[in-house]
Amino acid sequence: MTTTTPIAAGEAAASLYPPLHGRSVLVTGGASGIGRACVRAFAEAGASVHLVDVDECAAATAATEFGARAHVADLTDPEAIEALPRDIDILVNNAGMQHVAPIQDFPPAAFRTIQNLMVTAPFLLLRRVLPVMYERGWGRVVNISSVHGLRASPHKSAYVAAKHALEGLSKVTALEAASHGVTSNCIDPGYVRTPLVTGQIADQARTRGIGEEAVTDEVFLARTAVKRLIEPEEVAAVAVWLCGDHAAYLTGASIPVDGGWTAA
Repeated sequence: MTTTTPIAAGEAAASLYPPLHGRSVLVTGGASGIGRACVRAFAEAGASVHLVDVDECAAATAATEFGARAHVADLTDPEAIEALPRDIDILVNNAGMQHVAPIQDFPPAAFRTIQNLMVTAPFLLLRRVLPVMYERGWGRVVNISSVHGLRASPHKSAYVAAKHALEGLSKVTALEAASHGVTSNCIDPGYVRTPLVTGQIADQARTRGIGEEAVTDEVFLARTAVKRLIEPEEVAAVAVWLCGDHAAYLTGASIPVDGGWTAA
């Protein structure tokens, strides 16, 4: 098996990123996984970072480590969203959750929660921050979608539905915002080495009746050409790259960071 070596955590020097000094960014789900990597990457690029997470302790820890400002909020609560900063240049919609079950066994409450967190919250955040971006004549919206925004897998009805909806929301945003100097794009990672994926491995093993190692090899990596999990820093690097002035013509796109999954 041929593999490539991912970038190690902390090796992404600030010089790799476009300079974002004077820009402000709000990252949802910023205390762990891809969100945490984004907080670090944007801070290294010189941006002023607002970190939003429901986990108060983890948010405070990440904010202290990377010089960000922590906001503790349950994004399924519209009132909590109204309390977040609106005067920002870059919005990174990253917060997400997962539940794995066949449709007939999928709890309706879990389905609704996932849609609220991963579709309604990004919509409400866009309503809040776009007017400020429009006034400024510059803005970037980066939606951390998934390969499941482009493809489907069994037992993930809520997640797949939410990511497909986020893809559509991103495209509408791109069309409406273009004349105001604002871009909107999706990043579509495959399986990233995050706590969310670690939990999925256990869930899939239980649902499918196979071992966790078999889930990684036979389920997660079966459709990828690059046989490893993606590192959060790799996704964060794309997110920051999208926010440079060099990417001003790139909007309405869905960028697969999936090891060749969608190429097959």
